Amino acid sequence: MNRINIDHLTEAELVDLNHRIVQRLRLMTQVHAHKAMLEFRIGERVTFEPDAGTPVVGILTRYNKKSVTVITDDGHRWNVSPRLLRLAESTLETEEVPEGAHPSSVIPFKQR
Repeated sequence: MNRINIDHLTEAELVDLNHRIVQRLRLMTQVHAHKAMLEFRIGERVTFEPDAGTPVVGILTRYNKKSVTVITDDGHRWNVSPRLLRLAESTLETEEVPEGAHPSSVIPFKQR
């Protein structure tokens, strides 16, 4: 690996180098997120654990730039890093569906 001697760089050159490094790191993060997204398909039932610790189950509905959108059975929307997702049980009969929830993959949205 080539070492860059930054001791002789001017302040403007250091700022430019910093911007280029940050941009490259963001691109790498997006590539990793995109790669993780491709492990899941829109319409699949997925699960993840938020900070609260109770697992959340829902349908993956959208790919975003660095996250995916998951709609839960009770209609809540979560934007989640795809690295936190796992495939959920495919049979709904084994899961307890909350009252008022829609156990199909079609989720009605409320009009705003």
